[in-house]
Amino acid sequence: QVQVVESGGGLVQPGGSLRLSCAASGSIISIRTMGWYRQAPGKRRELVATITSGGRTNYADSVKGRFTISRDSAKNTVYLQMNSLKPEDTAVYFCNADIFSGTVTGYYWGQGTQVTVSS
Repeated sequence: QVQVVESGGGLVQPGGSLRLSCAASGSIISIRTMGWYRQAPGKRRELVATITSGGRTNYADSVKGRFTISRDSAKNTVYLQMNSLKPEDTAVYFCNADIFSGTVTGYYWGQGTQVTVSS
């Protein structure tokens, strides 16, 4: 059994910062790519940022220069540092992890954490 749990969302004013965390636990042999996605009301889920096991990162154009993804492989945890937040960043943020559990490889999603940027 594998679980992926996000934390760190909340309400922040425009221009503020938040740090999201996502921890994977359970029967984990290895984790390849970990990433953050978001879904705003009435919109499709979109990629925010990903990071490979080797540390290679990829960002959506809309967050480049403002968001930073990082990971602690020893803790099976990925982080998303969000700076200079804008109202359009408001969404539910989901963590995704590509996990090998010894028998199967699968993409696991967390339950999501709400980020609201508003004055």
